[in-house]
Amino acid sequence: MSDKRDYYEVLGVERSATKKQIDAAYRKVAIKFHPDSNQGDESATDKFKEAAEAYEVLGDEDKRHRYDQFGHAGLEGGGGPQFGDLGDIFAMFGDLFNGSGGGGGGGRGRSRQRRGGDVRCQVTLDLEEAARGVEKTVEFKRNQRCKSCSGSGAATKDAKETCRRCGGRGQVVQSAGILRVQTTCPGCQGTGSIISKPCLSCRGSGATAETVTETIHVPAGVDDGTRVRVPGFGEESIDGGPRGDCYLFIEVRPHSLFEREGKHLLLNLPITYSQAALGATIEVPTLDGPKTLELPAGTQSGEVFRVRGQGVVDPHGGGPGDLHVRTYIETPKTLSTEQEDVLRQLAELENAAVTPERRGFLDKLRNYFTTGETS
Repeated sequence: MSDKRDYYEVLGVERSATKKQIDAAYRKVAIKFHPDSNQGDESATDKFKEAAEAYEVLGDEDKRHRYDQFGHAGLEGGGGPQFGDLGDIFAMFGDLFNGSGGGGGGGRGRSRQRRGGDVRCQVTLDLEEAARGVEKTVEFKRNQRCKSCSGSGAATKDAKETCRRCGGRGQVVQSAGILRVQTTCPGCQGTGSIISKPCLSCRGSGATAETVTETIHVPAGVDDGTRVRVPGFGEESIDGGPRGDCYLFIEVRPHSLFEREGKHLLLNLPITYSQAALGATIEVPTLDGPKTLELPAGTQSGEVFRVRGQGVVDPHGGGPGDLHVRTYIETPKTLSTEQEDVLRQLAELENAAVTPERRGFLDKLRNYFTTGETS
């Protein structure tokens, strides 16, 4: 009886799996246990070989049919795996990982156009700008295509030649890598060419740093600390690829009236004792102008009222937030004579202890100093 594991179990597929499903399963297992990714792990190498053995059988229609009928015994006598070591596995199945779907090398490729670099920009906004969105003119540094060499990086046209290591493709194939993957050529760093005499202005990079001014749209609802991606406002690609992006790092100035809590705004609103006790119709400020708020009789200090839809737009979708109005009773520091008389009458009705009238106390104090009497 064979001690080998079931090949379907090795690849993690059902017996009814299609050829396409088996190919995908083998790629997944082979990459997971590839020796280059698991150096020094003999068990991973054994599983890599086991997966290749399973795939050689299940990936072949005739061998799979025999295996389904007779198991491992049906592969004895020449029908089993035909590779001996890791080199044989790479040679036999390497094309499966090249993304071409078929045979090997093909013709000469061309170097991949690289995308331009990303840049960052610090943007400071008022709360109104952050809440509504704004077209903002900003200034930042980014690399631009060198005007002296038009982005070639070479001092003269004949100072740039094709890289011999990759043949101008910008990439090399590592046959002993993760199943013949393509990597950036270390000789030309992916450009496909070598510069013998670099441009003096850009020192061979093909780009120079410049300070630029751009008008950029900041979407509504951004908050302090938000990062906003603006596509296409980054650096130019020196080899014809797309521009990079600009990332805005948002700072929102503190507001004199409102505090922000996510998509909601908080307003601390002072009210008088009479408004709190009797109720009132008052106007409260919002980012869109004053709105009416009804205070019920008996409003307590610290009570919060909601004005719907007067918060900030949610940049991730959904409706706007609300304005939360938190009331507090403001005690006046000075009173008119009439106000003081009214409040003392109220204190008598409430049977509350209050300080003596200021005018009477001063009269008594003056009388004491002149006559020595307190009555």
